Amino acid sequence: MHLAIKRSQLKTLMLPVAMVGGAIFYPWMGHITFLSPYLIFTMLFITYCKLKISDFRPNRFEATLLAVQLALAGAAYGLTFFWNKTLAEGVFICFFIPTATAAPVITAMLGGSISRVATYSLMCNAVVAVAGPLVLAALGEHAEMTFIQSFKLILSQVFPLIIMPLALALILRYTLPKVHSRIVEMQQLSFYLWAVSLFIVVGSCVSFAIKNWTPASTITMVLLALGALVACLLQFKIGRIIGGKFGDKVSGGQGLGQKNTVLAVWLALAYMNPMASIAPAAYVAWQNSINSWQLMRHEHNTRKKHTA
Repeated sequence: MHLAIKRSQLKTLMLPVAMVGGAIFYPWMGHITFLSPYLIFTMLFITYCKLKISDFRPNRFEATLLAVQLALAGAAYGLTFFWNKTLAEGVFICFFIPTATAAPVITAMLGGSISRVATYSLMCNAVVAVAGPLVLAALGEHAEMTFIQSFKLILSQVFPLIIMPLALALILRYTLPKVHSRIVEMQQLSFYLWAVSLFIVVGSCVSFAIKNWTPASTITMVLLALGALVACLLQFKIGRIIGGKFGDKVSGGQGLGQKNTVLAVWLALAYMNPMASIAPAAYVAWQNSINSWQLMRHEHNTRKKHTA
């Protein structure tokens, strides 16, 4: 029991330590950023091993989240465009981008439905892959790629990290069931991989902001960071409200609030004023602060139950 408590306390501290460490050691992030997709792939593979093909059944939950996400993106752009176009572009992309590939991992840690978030992630990424090039070309300032080029690049960035670990997990379930069962028992490993990933992501975010800062851009960067904070809080809150109507607040909040910020930064740089990319870069810090707080609270509540 004592050992279990110590382990839970260690896990509670790991996430804030990872975030602070990433911010401190940001100058060296360029040397290890390449590890991020491998960490995400491994986390998803371990998490997806808990799923069966029958778990993927889109219903009103996913359709409602998707409709709300697109409506929020349009409203955010419309409300801020005439005030500050760069801010409008940055906030828009924070709403428009699809669910993060790691969202099912965090959902599993918080006790939500992996299958619901995984299904929504697939739907959301498919919609953005198809509609993204058209929408961003219409809103952006310097779209330099054709629709086909953009479509292929988005697919190459997003789908391998979603489809391949899922396919591998399903194949393993039916070909090597003993190995598959062993991996299912290793779910805690995803938490530690997430801590390492968080260290890299936060460090990369800090590095990105520092490299792009100029005195003249300070006010715009602050507005973009605050806009990202509002977008982040709003999506997590609305997602939890929608999820509550379907009996799963965790899945709703993570599905709508946890975003693929790496893709968002690329889309902003490719289609919009490069300064707009500060918003999704800031979103990295906001969403991971929320995730860290949720995970710490979940660990604390779990520990209390075990010691009661």
